[in-house]
Amino acid sequence: MPVSQRLVAGVDSSTQSCKVVVCDADTGEILRSARAPHPDGTEVHPDRWWEAWLEATGGGILDGVSAVAVAGQQHGMVTLDEFDEVVRPALLWNDTRSAPDAEALLGELGGAAAWAAQVGVVPVAAVTVTKLRWLARCEPETAARVRRCVLPHDWLTGRILGGGLAPREWTTDRGDASGTGYWSAVTGDYRPDILEFAMGRTIAVPRVLGPDEAAGMTADGMLVTRDGNPDLIARDRANGDLWLYPGTGDGGLPYRVRIGTGWNSMRNIVSIGDFNHDGTYDLLAVESATGKLFLYPGVGTSFPVRVQVGSGWTTNYTPLL
Repeated sequence: MPVSQRLVAGVDSSTQSCKVVVCDADTGEILRSARAPHPDGTEVHPDRWWEAWLEATGGGILDGVSAVAVAGQQHGMVTLDEFDEVVRPALLWNDTRSAPDAEALLGELGGAAAWAAQVGVVPVAAVTVTKLRWLARCEPETAARVRRCVLPHDWLTGRILGGGLAPREWTTDRGDASGTGYWSAVTGDYRPDILEFAMGRTIAVPRVLGPDEAAGMTADGMLVTRDGNPDLIARDRANGDLWLYPGTGDGGLPYRVRIGTGWNSMRNIVSIGDFNHDGTYDLLAVESATGKLFLYPGVGTSFPVRVQVGSGWTTNYTPLL
């Protein structure tokens, strides 16, 4: 691979399979591809999607890749407990057992016209909110264990970010959220009242990302700065150096700033742009051993000092940014 070549990957976790394509970011040339099948049926345990991801990305297909975009099937119901463990196999978009529940929900908000005007979607069996109502009606003991609902796309993205474990924060996008039946495309907000009359109570749902906001970063470091321009933090495999590539807002990453070596003890290294308005880039990072959060003010092109923000901030790390 040429030194200057930038690689990006696209992932499609569909009903049938997990597909991965690696391209040259500048030319669009497809350099590698792989796929792994998903089980048939309308009810699938999410672990099968993770196994397909591991199979499709095996053999070094993601070597050298600096950014990954994940697409996935919509509408499916993935229910999680208080420990973010899967409560039951996911009901997919093509599972129609909730058709009676869709009909019942239709009338509870005042009919199809009211749903379209207030939410932007009219409930049918494919829509997530109808599946939650089915769960509460037909499996009340299982429903009682549910603390969170995410979509198949959200679940896989979260597991990728968490390295196989639950992420620090569950996220979704406007496209996926708009198909749940409890997020309003009209207001751009969730409708807790709809969740409550679907489940009998409210449950946690993923944060909806902005149009140009990344879901997070893997250990290799994909992120979004405070100024809204995508930046990249990458580790040089040859010597372990960390580099910051500030985005210019036009899709380019024309230059880089060396962060340096000795960062192996830190995780969640994030650029927050020019936080203190002194003309240099600043970083936030979490110390792996202690969980303490540190601010690294930029001085020229280096980060010689750090200021401890405190400990116990890791569970609220994303809201800080």
